[in-house]
Amino acid sequence: MSRRRQLAVLSVLVIAGASMALVPARTAEYPESPQFRDGAFHNPVTPRMPRGSEALGLWWKFLAGKRTNTRPDVAPPLQPLDPAALADAPEHRLYRLGHSTVLVKLDGGWWLTDPVFSGRASPVQWAGPRRFQAPALALEQLPPLRGVILSHDHYDHLDRATVRALADRAELFVTPLGVGERLLRWGVSPDKVRQLDWWQSLQVGGVQLTATPAQHFSGRGLFDRNRTLWASWAIHAPGLNLFFSGDSGYFPGFAEIGERLGPFDLTLLECGAYDELWSGVHMLPEQTVQAHLDLRGRWLLPVHNATFDLAFHAWDEPMERVIAAAQARGVALSIPRLGEAVDAHAPPGVERWWQRPAGREGANAEPVVSAAPAAGTPR
Repeated sequence: MSRRRQLAVLSVLVIAGASMALVPARTAEYPESPQFRDGAFHNPVTPRMPRGSEALGLWWKFLAGKRTNTRPDVAPPLQPLDPAALADAPEHRLYRLGHSTVLVKLDGGWWLTDPVFSGRASPVQWAGPRRFQAPALALEQLPPLRGVILSHDHYDHLDRATVRALADRAELFVTPLGVGERLLRWGVSPDKVRQLDWWQSLQVGGVQLTATPAQHFSGRGLFDRNRTLWASWAIHAPGLNLFFSGDSGYFPGFAEIGERLGPFDLTLLECGAYDELWSGVHMLPEQTVQAHLDLRGRWLLPVHNATFDLAFHAWDEPMERVIAAAQARGVALSIPRLGEAVDAHAPPGVERWWQRPAGREGANAEPVVSAAPAAGTPR
């Protein structure tokens, strides 16, 4: 094994040891939740995941296997985001800042999904998946936040350093059951934390947040598997209906969400860090498109890509595969550059910005379909 791979193995062992210290001394129980039994949360149907020798083989492939083009040779281009422009941003303007972190203006206030601003998606900042480049907007440049919406507690979605930095700057943190307990231990004031079970809703001014099902799992240490809940989110604001998937495998729940809470003007759906072996908890790009159709979405904006090296596929493969799938199904697709301003009702078309080095952005957008289908009347 090469010296680099030996260091990688050592890093994983140290990370595992560090993560053991992150197990809470006391874990809350949720007997009133239909998802909670035998001391843990459960999916309605247990998804297939690598186990035993298959799981060991995956770890070896990550640490010692040959992986091609999982990181870009140069930093992908992004749209420089002027913090001053946020002061006058219109309603329903959103910006993808990296991975699953999206800043969106709703009912006159700013909301942020799954904020991760650290350099690595890891319990330590000297090892683990490293960002391809800095976020499109620095943490200290964020506007005052009406709220932070969290989908689950994995490191690429729940970043302790970011949460602690936002503890005094955000008015509210909305989480699935159990995730809020972590925030309390990190110093977030209890009066700012709201924890919801699936299908429970919270009204904040004109914004209604509904925790909706997802097919995934949770945990940040070696012994806290599924001790907190995972969720997707239906976000209904005056004039706009959004869906944010968090992480999920494809499952029948998307159709139920679409029936109960759709149609959606825009779906922010996971598309990246996938593999056939773990497709039960992370959708393949073709499944992302099907989930969008099940949700009765108008525009699809894929997230969970172009930021961290978390799988075996080429870093730009999610975008190419989702384009092909969207074209085949007649789905209106938008893949904005990180930091690019997006009108949630009329997102930009597809410009293959990932094919150009930073600083050589093109201006010609390629529409995947000629027009988005009518959204209908939300709910």
